[in-house]
Amino acid sequence: MPHFRPGATVLVTLQSPREKFFGALLALAPHGLVFCGFPLDSFDDFALQIREGDSVRPSTVFFPMQRIERIELDQRSGDVPSWSERFLSKTGLHAAQFFCTEDAV
Repeated sequence: MPHFRPGATVLVTLQSPREKFFGALLALAPHGLVFCGFPLDSFDDFALQIREGDSVRPSTVFFPMQRIERIELDQRSGDVPSWSERFLSKTGLHAAQFFCTEDAV
């Protein structure tokens, strides 16, 4: 799994309850995922707070493997921008750098 390496920007889909997260993979092991990011449903609010200069930070969390439904690399799909590209356009910041800073972890 060379693409799922620490620092990769990913989307994580969880089950029970169903949730989606956007952020950076910090560690992936048979027992779970260490991740730095935020819920995808708060993307616009989070981006607005960053753009307005609020000192918001992503959360560093552990998701046990039994909750993980899917992990996918954040990539552009044809004309549809990736979430990282959307993050850059809304905040002026590169997602990979934002999620993988010492302050974020």
